[in-house]
Amino acid sequence: MTMAKPFIKWVGGKTQLLEEIRTKYPQSIEKYCEPFVGGGAVLFDILNTFQPKEVLINDINKELINTYSQIKTNCQNLIKELLVLQNIYKTQDNSTNKTFYFSKRERFNFLNLENYSEKLEKAVLFIFLNKTCFNGLYRVNSKGQFNVPFNNAKNPLLCDEENLIECSKLLQNVQMRVGDYSECKSFIDEKTFVYIDPPYRPLTETSAFTSYDKNGFSDKNQIELGNFVSEISKKGAKVVLSNSDPKNTNVNDNFFDELYSQFEIERVSASRMINSNAKKRGAINELLITNIASVF
Repeated sequence: MTMAKPFIKWVGGKTQLLEEIRTKYPQSIEKYCEPFVGGGAVLFDILNTFQPKEVLINDINKELINTYSQIKTNCQNLIKELLVLQNIYKTQDNSTNKTFYFSKRERFNFLNLENYSEKLEKAVLFIFLNKTCFNGLYRVNSKGQFNVPFNNAKNPLLCDEENLIECSKLLQNVQMRVGDYSECKSFIDEKTFVYIDPPYRPLTETSAFTSYDKNGFSDKNQIELGNFVSEISKKGAKVVLSNSDPKNTNVNDNFFDELYSQFEIERVSASRMINSNAKKRGAINELLITNIASVF
């Protein structure tokens, strides 16, 4: 049996940490919410394993949610269009593909910034750019334009048809919305398991490599998120949250230890994959924060 998995590569994606995150799952999940869905590694793991009755995913990135929506409602046409791009890409040399990439990036930005309604085309381009850009980054400039360079991949799998079909099947019962994570609050109750994977707090000034959203995510935003976690915990929700561990670079930095002092904090090993200097990639600690002690 084919199990659905993330259909895009996503910086900070949780595939490598799934085993640790699974240890935090409740025994059963009937209602699930993911306020920062990203690549959806935990989402698809939970959909595959528990088949919850009610699911809400949210993200501030409207093009990401549009892509989820098109896979849910228009999967066969999306596959058809992706296969066209894949066949073109395979027949061209690297130099031509680089030019092809930038033309598609320009088209994506045109459709995005002009707010055109070609939702299928935008979803196709979103996946194409993800598979052919540097490290699967989603980065925008101050104008909201996607600006990640070409990755020079020679033969990327642009259309994993079988997986897209499986993803579409699992997404049929999933509610999707674009907006701030705080607007998920009305969906969350004592029956809900919530996984929260926000933009990570940078370990250094130079490690803030990308602006996922043109407005960024500051320490003030992290504190507001901490208040949100406290609020939904008081409602009885079961919560797991991921973030960076400041102690990787400063053992005296207690930012998250203080912010989530009432919760259980576990440090788990993860791989840093996005540094431009290969020597600086490797195992570091990340945080898994849960309200297990206070809720269940």
